[in-house]
Amino acid sequence: MVLSDFLSFLGGEIDDVWEEAFLLFSQSIPSQNLGFVDQAATTIEVSIGGRDLLIHQSPTVLSSNRSGGTTGAVVWKITPLVASWLSSPNNFLFKQDVLDVSSSVLELGCGIAGIIGLAVAPRVKTYVLTDQDYVMKLLKLNIARNQMDTMSSNKVRESSSKSKSKGVASPPMCNIMTQPLDWETDEVTPSLTNSKSEKSFDLVLACDCIYNDALIAPLVQTCVDACKMRVTDPEHTQSTLCVVAQQLRSNEVFEGWLKSFHESFHVWRVPDEVLSDGLKSDSGFVVHVGVLREKHCTPS
Repeated sequence: MVLSDFLSFLGGEIDDVWEEAFLLFSQSIPSQNLGFVDQAATTIEVSIGGRDLLIHQSPTVLSSNRSGGTTGAVVWKITPLVASWLSSPNNFLFKQDVLDVSSSVLELGCGIAGIIGLAVAPRVKTYVLTDQDYVMKLLKLNIARNQMDTMSSNKVRESSSKSKSKGVASPPMCNIMTQPLDWETDEVTPSLTNSKSEKSFDLVLACDCIYNDALIAPLVQTCVDACKMRVTDPEHTQSTLCVVAQQLRSNEVFEGWLKSFHESFHVWRVPDEVLSDGLKSDSGFVVHVGVLREKHCTPS
């Protein structure tokens, strides 16, 4: 399916930022507190698609005064929900052929857990996890300890049957990569793909990365820069899709993010009929899809 058909499937594009914010915050939003799974635990177990992941996290770093932020040190409630949704056999991105075993994914602000990467990597060619340098030690530990069992079971149960039907080789066992990326100081370049042949990504994902106004501009610019790499990639003609999932906390912060994101991206809200139960309306979470606007799509 071409991207235009997929976007038509999503329904109407968001034209009015303020109306979208009003509609979302008029819902019956349950209390999630800040949204931690368990901020005091050094390890937590998360079940994704019937598989248990043991995740090491750092309450000490979370409660520290680190100047660059500490929110990536623990697991947030939305992360396992998005991981389960994206890795589901019925996920619409795969059913609509937007993603498949030849796709590459870039995740921004993944935190220490790597849960979404562990869940989705068996269904794509490459999955690149990025965040600030302070999360890298625990991130690599969590990937190393959970990757083998997760990928082995997924390869047999999900990727194998699909790849055989299309005549495409299954993804390799070790197709998850980690790389430091600070939105405020680091440049987004094709080197993020960790590949000589790949110059861009099919999907850019940000999951619960918006907590305050200070993060909005650098996050949106990083999304723009990551999606712009597709413009100069001769191997691919279909635009990079940007998916942003978040907890609804502050109306003002959300409006600020959507206004900035909407200036650079055509935006759609993912409808309930293709979301899992934990992410639908009145859950306190929302998922949007963006496609880079034409003003960014001319090679410089």
